[in-house]
Amino acid sequence: MQGLAWDNAEDIALALYEQHPDVDPLTVRFTDLHKWVTQLEDFDDDPAKSSEGKLEAIQMAWHEEYEENQ
Repeated sequence: MQGLAWDNAEDIALALYEQHPDVDPLTVRFTDLHKWVTQLEDFDDDPAKSSEGKLEAIQMAWHEEYEENQ
């Protein structure tokens, strides 16, 4: 199985939601989001390849998951 990469916003969002179900993603700073993503067990990409756009896509996908489960 291939690990998570920066372009897998939906999959990363789901993993973050599972680890932090009570956190509103819109309150997470990008520096913390970057750290949390790179600490995911299945994350398998170069930490330096992130961008603001990729972090924003992850945050928005995570927010959707969060909203659906409130």
